[in-house]
Amino acid sequence: MTDKQRWNASDYGKNAAFVPAMGAPVVELLAPQAGERILDIGCGDGLLTEALVAAGAAVVGIDGSPEMIAAARTRGLDAHVADAQALDFGPEFDAAFSNAALHWMRDAAGVATGVFAALKPGGRFVGEMGGAGNCASLWRGMDEELATRGLSLPQAHVHWYPSVEAFGAVYAAAGFVAIDAQLIPRPTPLPTGVSGWIKTFFTGLMTELGLSPDDQSAIADAVETRLIPDLRRPDGSWVADYIRLRFSMRKPA
Repeated sequence: MTDKQRWNASDYGKNAAFVPAMGAPVVELLAPQAGERILDIGCGDGLLTEALVAAGAAVVGIDGSPEMIAAARTRGLDAHVADAQALDFGPEFDAAFSNAALHWMRDAAGVATGVFAALKPGGRFVGEMGGAGNCASLWRGMDEELATRGLSLPQAHVHWYPSVEAFGAVYAAAGFVAIDAQLIPRPTPLPTGVSGWIKTFFTGLMTELGLSPDDQSAIADAVETRLIPDLRRPDGSWVADYIRLRFSMRKPA
């Protein structure tokens, strides 16, 4: 992900609270057990990490955002700033967990290798991320609006939204077995509209383009207007065209 992305925990809670809220089924799939040691990859502000701790697990949370880690620590969590593309843990975790984070990490093979090394033999990795076709309308709207201004998103930082086959190939190459992945269409309400979504998730990419905060805000509003036919419901509410890739796998015993 771009190192210019900056997260505001308060704004994230207002504009993107649906992210952890919709991660509950993934926690259920993980089925954390009391006494397990779990690595939470991309823990954000720690809301789902708390759910793992509440189950009795000892959880280490990592995230690339100092702002989010600070918020997670206010919850009393064991959380650290770290790059999940370059993990250096030994085989110390019974399980790894990730929700709505892996698509930010362009070095998918680096993530897979690091998670594999961090798990004990027989350890499991469970999570969810954006999958093939995720947010297609939102990305198209952004691309079209930037094009009118003679700009384009840096391709090196566009999210990784893999197919089931591409995802499975990366993790099989890292050594994982029993890989089960599926794409799940999930239209998702946007409480602050398309504009709020863009201001939350595209700030780093737009900063990398040299756009001022005022220009970024204007672009977010323009994209929202552009996407009225696609994403605004008759009652005036907004919905994003999310497609999630949910997965589970194991390190051989």
